[in-house]
Amino acid sequence: MLSDSFPGEPSGSDAAELDFGFAFNDCNFSDRVLRIEVVQDLPEAKSDGDCCSSIADWARDRKRRREDFKKEIDVVVQPDEQILNCNLPETVDGLTYENRDEDAATMIEESPSDVGSNCNRIGNDSSFNIDCSTVLRVNTVHISSPILAAKSPFFYKLFSNGMRESEQRHVTLRISASEEAALMDLLNFMYSNTLSTTTPTAVLDVLMAADKFEVASCMRYCSRLLQNLPMTCETALLYLDLPSTVLMADTVQALTDVAKQFLAASYKDVLKFQDEVLKLPLAGIEAVFSSDDLRVASEDAIYDFLLKWARTHYPKLEECREVLTTRIVRLIRFPYMTCRKLKKVLTCNDFDTEIISKVVLEALFFKSETSYRQRALASEAASVSFRHFVERAYKYRPVKIVEFEQPRQQCVVYLDLKREECAHLFPAGKVYSQAFHFGGQGFFFSAHCNMDQQSAFHSFGLFLGMQERGSVTFAVDYEFAARLKPTEDYITKYKGNYTFSGGKAVGYRNLFGIPWTLFMSEESSYFINGVLHLRAELTVRQ
Repeated sequence: MLSDSFPGEPSGSDAAELDFGFAFNDCNFSDRVLRIEVVQDLPEAKSDGDCCSSIADWARDRKRRREDFKKEIDVVVQPDEQILNCNLPETVDGLTYENRDEDAATMIEESPSDVGSNCNRIGNDSSFNIDCSTVLRVNTVHISSPILAAKSPFFYKLFSNGMRESEQRHVTLRISASEEAALMDLLNFMYSNTLSTTTPTAVLDVLMAADKFEVASCMRYCSRLLQNLPMTCETALLYLDLPSTVLMADTVQALTDVAKQFLAASYKDVLKFQDEVLKLPLAGIEAVFSSDDLRVASEDAIYDFLLKWARTHYPKLEECREVLTTRIVRLIRFPYMTCRKLKKVLTCNDFDTEIISKVVLEALFFKSETSYRQRALASEAASVSFRHFVERAYKYRPVKIVEFEQPRQQCVVYLDLKREECAHLFPAGKVYSQAFHFGGQGFFFSAHCNMDQQSAFHSFGLFLGMQERGSVTFAVDYEFAARLKPTEDYITKYKGNYTFSGGKAVGYRNLFGIPWTLFMSEESSYFINGVLHLRAELTVRQ
């Protein structure tokens, strides 16, 4: 029994992979002859003799060929021969097969005397035209039908369909010149379970051929080989732009996952590379903005950037709305946007009104949940692809705000910091919250690790600042509180009043009155399930 596992790995029966390389193209170990007729590529296609100068050239060439292939499929019909229907079951060899971007070249059973007969037109359907292209050359390969059938459901059906043609010795396959080298490498692999080529473009060609002829073991081999080759942003984007049937194959999933991770890591600092990111295609944008580890100020900034990207790449409103509503909306984590920005989202013409209203409503419901419930929802979302409840590593920490107009204008602001975030503040770091608006002014929190000059120890400090600079003044009463064990109630730490002016802040360098070491210790009463819960109440002074 022939194995279909990756070379060097145990097969299902723990037996070593069998190597029949010695029998390839050897008439002594073959029962059939494969005639490979090589015809000229469609206009502007590159032959294998004309190497693509770059990965980008390869991508453009293959993408154009896929589009042309969809438009017209050519076959050769010769006297006394029947074109075999090579449709296969939906699942074979662990792969799922649907309508393919590139159908396998039509296989024709023939007798030696039939070779060279004239072409005849069959039917008037433009998708079933006769290929009278000039044959550039003919390669003859001695093959073993059991070996090919064991590796490929395509050849299995061809050699065991029970018709007269399946018993004939000669098989003719017509391919384009650009596929010639890849097909020969594929046939060799089906015997030896290895490839001699290692360049990304050549391996991708073999991968495409393996997909076309449904050789799952070769697809798996190519996928792992490409994973081990040095990756660039160019090659990563290319791997994500493979035909849909290739991308859907389980054997290629690991390659696409690695490509996505590479792009996400390469453009982790979106602001630093925003010009490059703005030029990425949709597949690249989805890979980058699906990441939890982006270095961005806030989700508001991500929303603004993705909206700009969509408008740049899809200037027509209907196209822009389609891609935003069906693809981009999944990348934006609306629950972590500010309420001020969510209001603007509702009035944005670029989104479908009904869908964006539901998304914003869901975000507002999430904001109204308790911290415990929010963490539970985020944990559930972390196990699925749609990670809209999962918080990213924002530069500015999200806050939750509750506002009151009566009897006095007041707001309650909640800020949560993880133990890891606090640990990173030592010895002199600081972290800022997202801006929030109150009384027509913009405010923010900043948490610090400070050195107490008198007692010479570090401590945790919290400050409240006003964004506006200049001559603006704003008087408030404030109160800082934190949740403490064991009751987990909010306990007031400091209260007072302050008149803010441009760029000023008020706060306490040692909010809890204890050294940093005690604050961060395992016995600390300030971290509940690894989270520090802070609260500030602000009231406009009369």
